[in-house]
Amino acid sequence: MNRVGIIGTGLIGASIGLALREQGRFTVGWDHDQASLDLAADRGAVTPVADVSEAVDDVEIVILAGPLGANIELLGSISTSALVTDVTSVKRPVLTAVPPGMRFVGGHPLAGREHAGPAAASPALFRGAPWVICPDGGSRSDLDVISEMVISMGANPIKMTAAEHDRAIADTSHLPHLIAVALTNLVARDPLNRDLIAGSFRDLTRVAGADTGWWPDILTANSDEVEVALDALVREMQAIAGSARAGDYEAIGHEFESARRHRLDMAPSLERVMVVLQDRPGELARVGHAFEKSHVDVRDLQLRHAEHGGGGILTITVRPEEGPPLRAALSDEGFDTE
Repeated sequence: MNRVGIIGTGLIGASIGLALREQGRFTVGWDHDQASLDLAADRGAVTPVADVSEAVDDVEIVILAGPLGANIELLGSISTSALVTDVTSVKRPVLTAVPPGMRFVGGHPLAGREHAGPAAASPALFRGAPWVICPDGGSRSDLDVISEMVISMGANPIKMTAAEHDRAIADTSHLPHLIAVALTNLVARDPLNRDLIAGSFRDLTRVAGADTGWWPDILTANSDEVEVALDALVREMQAIAGSARAGDYEAIGHEFESARRHRLDMAPSLERVMVVLQDRPGELARVGHAFEKSHVDVRDLQLRHAEHGGGGILTITVRPEEGPPLRAALSDEGFDTE
């Protein structure tokens, strides 16, 4: 697998290109958005080509890294003998659109950032992340090829059928996004709430700040599974509300303790390092020096200013294994961390 064609050069497509090029692979890329393609090329993720046909010509693997609708349309229009895969977060509609005779293995990397586009791309984006691979219709050898590519980028391949994926992703991704969107819009309606925004609200609604362009396609395509997930969540919430109305302390405590234990059992995918910033010039530059020394992949930054000067708290989100080296580098720069 030395030549790869990437169609779609946003955050995921450009990150794949960067990760594969780190291994010495040659990647060509195309995007209908010329600015996105140019930036991905400038960053070294792909060698740009003029049209889709060039992106699928003389390559071993074609990666469809665009939105759901665009990927489905491409499946009906491209002609290639290469192995084709995708990164779409709903799998059943994609598998249904695969034409007879095409070598295809469906995929979905569970990695991303709040910021979209090739400017936010990173070759480290997939390290430690789950990457679903769907065996539906794919040959064993083709599944092995995609698995090897996924592993080479640091991701963890997980095999499940398209139906299993869509059911699970409704619970673990689509429903959390819906909760974040609904809660953010609810809180925003009352001006009094704005002065009370704190850590728990920011953490719970973080994904509401992500790129919104893909979500209409995704939720429409997986609406049946999303509805099942929403119904289940409503039942859970109503049960807790009923316990509160009844004054059932034991039932409420059981639900909260059960959730606490389950959450601790789930391996954390990210760690937040909180840095105390003083109100003086050069603070952020010293944070930058710590990034350079520790070589961490920063997944998110949040700066909470003190209301009347005096610095603030910078929250840096990194992978769990990157927390200790980042804290050590920040300490070397004279920072206190929490």
